[in-house]
Amino acid sequence: MDSTVVLTGMLPAVMLASAGLTAVVSTFLLWLYRKAVLRSMRASTGLTEIGRPATEAAAGTAGNARPLVITTIDVKRLPDKSLAAAAAFRVAAQSLRRATSIYVVGGLLYALVFALAWMVVSKAGFIPVRFLWLYTSYSWPVVLTVGLLIAIDRRQWITLVGVYLAALMLIAAVALARNPDLSAGQLAFFWVYANGPATVLLLTFLNRRVRAVGPLVLVFMVAGVTGAMIAIQVAGSNEGLLRGVVALGSALGLGATALYVLLHLFGFMVFGILGWFLLRWIGRRYQLKRFSDQSLSMDAMWLLFGILQSITLVFEGWIWIFCGILAFAVYKLVVCNGFARWARQSGGDGELHSLLLLRVFSLRKRSERLFNMMSKLWLRVGSVSLIAGPDLVTTTVEPHEFLAFLGNRLSRQFVQGNGDLQSRLSRIDRQPDPDGRHRVNEFFCYADTWQSTMTQLAAQSNAVLMDLRSFSASNQGCLYELQQLLGCVPLVRILLVIDKTTDQGFLEKTLRRLWENIEATSPNLRVSSPEIRLCEVTSQSATEIRNLLILLLGAQ
Repeated sequence: MDSTVVLTGMLPAVMLASAGLTAVVSTFLLWLYRKAVLRSMRASTGLTEIGRPATEAAAGTAGNARPLVITTIDVKRLPDKSLAAAAAFRVAAQSLRRATSIYVVGGLLYALVFALAWMVVSKAGFIPVRFLWLYTSYSWPVVLTVGLLIAIDRRQWITLVGVYLAALMLIAAVALARNPDLSAGQLAFFWVYANGPATVLLLTFLNRRVRAVGPLVLVFMVAGVTGAMIAIQVAGSNEGLLRGVVALGSALGLGATALYVLLHLFGFMVFGILGWFLLRWIGRRYQLKRFSDQSLSMDAMWLLFGILQSITLVFEGWIWIFCGILAFAVYKLVVCNGFARWARQSGGDGELHSLLLLRVFSLRKRSERLFNMMSKLWLRVGSVSLIAGPDLVTTTVEPHEFLAFLGNRLSRQFVQGNGDLQSRLSRIDRQPDPDGRHRVNEFFCYADTWQSTMTQLAAQSNAVLMDLRSFSASNQGCLYELQQLLGCVPLVRILLVIDKTTDQGFLEKTLRRLWENIEATSPNLRVSSPEIRLCEVTSQSATEIRNLLILLLGAQ
């Protein structure tokens, strides 16, 4: 088969089929993963020494505690602008800006490779306006990268895309004015031809619902689909082999359609084994902190664009298929060197923050959105610890956890007892990955291990955020967590998030009741004016998230 036909026909087919399968398979696997986790969460270890019942926590209480002040804060307006909190937030924002700039430089050089390649292919010499149009068109993935890294709400996404499109249309207007033979339709077609397929496929594996495992599944699917298509090509190009396959099918009573499907499955399984070993390799490198989950997603995105955008050049010769690989290599080299240089300059001397995230598990989408928005900035300065729950279990899944599930080893991720808990606590990953981003430490707990785990995580964290939206008397687990927070965590480190769905009257009544039964050993008894803050979040806007983070970073 002609190489041009293979590269312009088979390669796009592989990518299209792989991306489509990734969307379906990722959704299905995450559904199974969530069911498996929830089933284990409802189980028990059977060990009696795990956890304390809530009724025992009140033993030895201090009856003369000072009255608890409950303050409601509207986070649309920042009430506390302490220098320490503002400085910590600036560190987080600066870290995010610097990481973004490294990715942007790598992406712009990626676009430069493609723009120069098109200038060579066109053989029309260097025309500045044409070069600028090509360069801007191939810079579209930079916009997506910046959005994924820093955009907190829809308004910021609209601003990013709007600025890019305005620049693109300005260049197009200049090009149309200078070249009367050029039409707006031709320019629009070129942009869609260069960016449309990759952008659509990107949504299939970086969609918020499957983003946690999409890149991993895509790697496996590309390997499997490639094998399926190669199996058909090999069998079809070898007459003797084809006769043997047909004879075997006839002996087994299989028709042509069944043989065709089985050949695809055979190739998929053979190459799928290679894909599985590749996934295992990626998982090991992730555990060794060679890269972060975010950098894995970024690499998958840029490689996808590189492969699909290079197909448009193949009609000028098969050798141009390597343009995408070259552009990706340039991007990766710049990014790796940029982060390595940054790490050497910073020296790892910055203060490390640790956040414990507690919440009402029934929030689901609202929990996901709050976590995704906050983690963009918080993970630049510190780690997040949380107990796995039905709301975030498919959002925070890490590569090695997902591979453990696929390998039927999910039970190893669950806390088995006090000894196992202490071992896991001692191994909490609080150091940043090569890109400066910290990790989410997720603890999988059985029904009789979550209480002990929560209490000890609270004692080790220097900030606690508890999302109490939709909180009511039915949330008994939250009552235990509130009791433990009042008893063992300094109040200044605690923020409780509420909104109009919170039964605030019941919450305040509960806090005062728990405060009256606070343990005598609580560090909060030494506070002259004990105060707990309720942060009212109404829209989860960028301003609210920023102010909430400043409050958390000041809770030291």
